[in-house]
Amino acid sequence: MTDDIQTRIEGHAGIISLNRPGAIHALTLPMVHAMTEVLLKWKKSSKVKCVIIDHAEGRGFCAGGDIAFLRNSALNDDGASGRKFFHDEYQLNHLLFTYPKPVVAFMDGITMGGGVGISQPARFRVATENTRFAMPETGIGLFPDVGGGWYLSRLEGRVGQFLALTGARLDGPECLELGLATHYLAAEALAEAKARIASEDVERIDGILGTLAAKVPEARIVGNLFDINRHFAPDRFEDILASLEADDSAWAMRELATLRSKSPQTCKVALRQLATSAGLDDFADNMAMEYRIGSRVLTLPDFAEGVRAVIVDKDNDPKWNPATAEGVSEQLLDAIFAPLPKGEEWTPLS
Repeated sequence: MTDDIQTRIEGHAGIISLNRPGAIHALTLPMVHAMTEVLLKWKKSSKVKCVIIDHAEGRGFCAGGDIAFLRNSALNDDGASGRKFFHDEYQLNHLLFTYPKPVVAFMDGITMGGGVGISQPARFRVATENTRFAMPETGIGLFPDVGGGWYLSRLEGRVGQFLALTGARLDGPECLELGLATHYLAAEALAEAKARIASEDVERIDGILGTLAAKVPEARIVGNLFDINRHFAPDRFEDILASLEADDSAWAMRELATLRSKSPQTCKVALRQLATSAGLDDFADNMAMEYRIGSRVLTLPDFAEGVRAVIVDKDNDPKWNPATAEGVSEQLLDAIFAPLPKGEEWTPLS
């Protein structure tokens, strides 16, 4: 177990609090294991009728996964420990997605990457004025995993593709507008919400959150939906770039510059990932696909280089390989998405 996860039972609610404030509660493998263990225990407990996931202190809900650990694995053990991290994290994501008791995730603060993976499976997802939601993986040579293919591909229009490629940050009202959050509360109301959820009938969780809901400011992304749906309509990355290049508006030029800074390889991976996921009927199949992708992308050059540029050296000048969208071949993508050898596939917890 680890002190980076705090668990307790209050009333009939099992509460999981992320407790790694120095890293904005980014998930480590021991944290993943601790969450999985307690969720399996509470699944069988008659005392626990619902689960609350929040953070103990600090400015974020969860900033993602342990990127430094994954990069170290890519550089030093050919990705073996990194694949273990992905495997077990994805089992946690699937456990939450299929959990038989109501789960309430309080996305109060930064909710990115791994934080998306543990909040989006929840039946109730609460955003606040502090919420900053993003899947920024293409900026470090990764892709929107932890179920990102499933959630983003099911958003209306092409917003999912826009978020996957650009890593754009959404605030609380935007999360509510897009369906990434189910409720919007002021941060000052969260303590009351948790206390009532823990003490009142679990069938009333939706009503409790609705009663405490705050007035929702305008969702800024609504004003850009027409342009998002138009420019991000293609499934070819080159066509998206060309569409933005043909538009001299300030918005299009800004988004084009953003895309030019991302890994062309993982932008193409993300587009294929979302297109494939949209046709899947089983979340487990999506996670198996994402594990195949993660197992390959982890040890390709862009991941270690992206983390170096953004996290380690902070020069924000990654040297992507391949350097252009045109350089990322269909053969490379086919290899990334190909089935894993027998015995190496991802499987959900039994």
